[in-house]
Amino acid sequence: MNRHQKKTAGATAVALACALFALSAHADEVVRIGHVAPLTGAIAHLGKDSENGARLAVEEINAKGLVIGGKKVTLQLDAQDDAGDPRTATQVAQRLVDDKVVGVVGHHNSGTSIPASRVYRDGGVVQISQAATNPMYTQQGFKTTYRVVATDAQQGPALASYAAKNMGVKTVAVIDDSTAYGQGLATEFEKAAKASGMKVISRDATNDKAIDFRAILTKIKGENPDAIMYGGMDATGGPLAKQARQLGMRAKILAGDGVCSTDLPKLAGPASDNVVCSEAGIALEKMPGGGAFVKRYEARYHQPMQVYAPFSYDAVHIIVDAMKRANSTDPAKVLAAMPATEYRGVIGETSFTPQGDLKHGAISVFTYKGGKKALLDIVRM
Repeated sequence: MNRHQKKTAGATAVALACALFALSAHADEVVRIGHVAPLTGAIAHLGKDSENGARLAVEEINAKGLVIGGKKVTLQLDAQDDAGDPRTATQVAQRLVDDKVVGVVGHHNSGTSIPASRVYRDGGVVQISQAATNPMYTQQGFKTTYRVVATDAQQGPALASYAAKNMGVKTVAVIDDSTAYGQGLATEFEKAAKASGMKVISRDATNDKAIDFRAILTKIKGENPDAIMYGGMDATGGPLAKQARQLGMRAKILAGDGVCSTDLPKLAGPASDNVVCSEAGIALEKMPGGGAFVKRYEARYHQPMQVYAPFSYDAVHIIVDAMKRANSTDPAKVLAAMPATEYRGVIGETSFTPQGDLKHGAISVFTYKGGKKALLDIVRM
């Protein structure tokens, strides 16, 4: 090698070393946040809505820039599909723990959130459910379980109280879809209804994949209740309401947040106008950041929001808020910072009880008019 070649090689080596140093100096730490919901199956539209909310949060935080412990951090959403199946949920949860996520937004269903919570407990990873309302989820004594919605122990009584006081319902038939969510909500409603003096005429069960409710509804038609309370999701609640109307039933349909979606009019047709449903949180139009959030959501995804996107959006921000307060991306330190959460976001002020429930939950009651959701009342808990 001649002198010129040596100089060239030396200069190249120096330039390469400088480039590598600069790259390492400015390299971001990639931090994963998990999101789990059913992205396939009958309620995939609700799961995707939730994922969209979480993804929007990640994109906006990255665009603004995030520094933790003096180092620039880039968030990555590790989105998983549990198909609403408990066994799949535990497998997905273990995958996220193995992926070393800093926290998880999920799962969507109570029946998946509860079994998955044991995996996150064992892995020491914070889990914030954006939709699970069954009280059992946070009653297991785990330090990792949180939720950003009210519970069925609040939602059931609020719906029963509204039906009795505002609708004059004196008799009711109760149906559930045999899931942890549907059974739990129906049971809480039934207890509160009886306590208020309402007569519960019957209690029936179907399943979360049913499409034909005419046998149950025909039986209930003979019982002539003022209302039918259904514990389940919109994929089954819509056809149930539709078939009740086809049978000439006059009873109002009462339901929880699983039914209270933007898609219900597509599933129930004009019968959606006979539905009164609750959401386990403050109504979007009453959320401090609700209007602005909807505009950003629709600009990003070019479709209407369903129900859960604001809750998953804030759940991501709450995990990031814990990272900032811990000044760390270590899951154990982030988890340790969670109990002191006082975060103001789209859904309002969020702080938690020692069990991981919202301190100040609210229940919103809706009906449908001409295929659009209309707010009736907000019950503060």
